[in-house]
Amino acid sequence: MTERRILVVDDEYLIRWTLQKNLEKAGYQVFLAENGEEALRKIGEEAPDLVLLDFKLPGMDGFEVLEKTLAVDQSIVPIMITASDDVDQVVRAMKLGAFDYITKPFDLSKVLLSIEKALEASQLKREVKYLRQERKGRSGFSAIVGASAEMRKILQMTEKVAASDAATVLIQGESGTGKELIARAIHYRSKRENMPLVTVNCAGFAEHLLENELCGHEKGAYTDAKEAKKGLLEVADGGSLFLDEIGDMNQAMQAKLLRLIEQKAFRRMGGIKDITVDVRIITATNKNLRKLMDEGKFREDLFYRINIVALHIPPLRERREDILPLAKYFVQKYNEDCHKSVQKISGEVERFLLGYDWPGNVRELRNIIERAMILGEGATLLMEHLPLEVLGQTDRRQAGTVTGFRIPPEGISMEKLEEALVRQALEMTGGNQTRAAKLLDISRDSLRYRMQKFEIETN
Repeated sequence: MTERRILVVDDEYLIRWTLQKNLEKAGYQVFLAENGEEALRKIGEEAPDLVLLDFKLPGMDGFEVLEKTLAVDQSIVPIMITASDDVDQVVRAMKLGAFDYITKPFDLSKVLLSIEKALEASQLKREVKYLRQERKGRSGFSAIVGASAEMRKILQMTEKVAASDAATVLIQGESGTGKELIARAIHYRSKRENMPLVTVNCAGFAEHLLENELCGHEKGAYTDAKEAKKGLLEVADGGSLFLDEIGDMNQAMQAKLLRLIEQKAFRRMGGIKDITVDVRIITATNKNLRKLMDEGKFREDLFYRINIVALHIPPLRERREDILPLAKYFVQKYNEDCHKSVQKISGEVERFLLGYDWPGNVRELRNIIERAMILGEGATLLMEHLPLEVLGQTDRRQAGTVTGFRIPPEGISMEKLEEALVRQALEMTGGNQTRAAKLLDISRDSLRYRMQKFEIETN
């Protein structure tokens, strides 16, 4: 770790000298100032991590220096120096942002302990700030790739929803379209960004377990409830609760959720007191909620409460302009994650990606690129790097068109047709004979025979 930098600001020479010698002995780099003006100049020049600042200074007093210091750099940790335990002074300094105070005459062991705690708190604060910024970057709009008009519209709506005070948001779309990513963007672009975002998959819990997870329980609520437990609603207070697969929520829990939305209150299991929370409810589903309502499986009143602001994410097959930008984004991501150096996607692979129907949507595309990056070698992503089962699905889909093939009236050369099929299979697999043979449903020896017959060579 780099040497931590401390600025000592005091108008008494002996105090500055004493602190400097002892702090340098403890391994700190120390700078000195005898008044407020000099202190502010040293802060700009030396960028200290911590300032030991006397309350009483000639000219500009310690309070003014404290305010101006934090206005310049809030990461600096101030510890005030005082000649007396004046409670009013201490309270004022703490309100302005001081971490601690020390009194004259000094107990040097206590001074060093206060400095150590202050620097630890400062480091933790910086790490939390960094992690929040990193999380916000990963979860914000920069993490959502979309070149199509449909996705641009979704992003515009997401921006508006995030900035609004909407208490509920409904996100609809097929599995794998990126509903959770949109939910995270809504949270981290809102005024709730520094509060928790809690995610719950409603399909992952049995009826009573989901209630326990969300609402918590009181001691003795059931046999194994030996202690009271907070639910995720309390954890999410002030932030957002993302309920994924809300179409799988049971009717009893739907009623409790409706009450929460309308009254902003709920009860723990076994409890008799209402607990009030301020939570934005973001819901998502891949099911048709109107159909579930008609079947009596989803409450109509809850549907209209969560459907005030609704976003629908179209499947990837309906926004093919997004396929290649997404693929290139994932290549870049897994270059970093897997320590690879793939520079481009071959034209063959691009044509395949654009022609595939993507039943698993963006999630399937991400998984395919990740697998290809892990198993493949070289600077170019080739057909031979793609999973055989995906190519097989494409083959089966395309095989359906073979039965509809009609010989033209003027006839056709079987040999020319056979040669064209062999060349196409080799082109699709980047010259990989084993995979080309698999595409044609023949043995590798049969393929090699036909390659010799038609004088086909591969690089």
